[in-house]
Amino acid sequence: MGLTKTENFTEAQNELAKMLKALAHPARIAIIEHLIKANACIGNDLVDILGLAQPTTSQHLRELKDAGIIKGTIEGTSMNYCIDQVKWKQYADKLNAFFVTVNVSDGCC
Repeated sequence: MGLTKTENFTEAQNELAKMLKALAHPARIAIIEHLIKANACIGNDLVDILGLAQPTTSQHLRELKDAGIIKGTIEGTSMNYCIDQVKWKQYADKLNAFFVTVNVSDGCC
C-alpha cells in the first residue's frame, strides 16, 4: 500500500479525514460518549469502563488527543481527560457542512 499524498488535498479535507480517522474505532466512540456524559474522567477509570487493557486505552486516548478532540491535565499521578469544547464545535460544524453540501438526486445510480 502506498503513502497517502496529503499535499494533494486541501487543508480542510486533511483535517476532516484526521478527525474521522480518530473517531473510526468503537472504543474511541465509547470514550467520547463517556467523557461527554461525565464531563471529565480520570484515565484509569476508562480502563474499567471499556474493559480494555491500560496500554490499549492509552493508545485510544492518544489518538483522540492527537486529533485535538480531547485534552488532558495531570493531577498528581492521574491524567484527567475531557472533550476540547472549542475543537469539538469546530469539528461538528465542519462535519455538518460536509453532509449538508452533498445533494444527491433521486435518480442517482
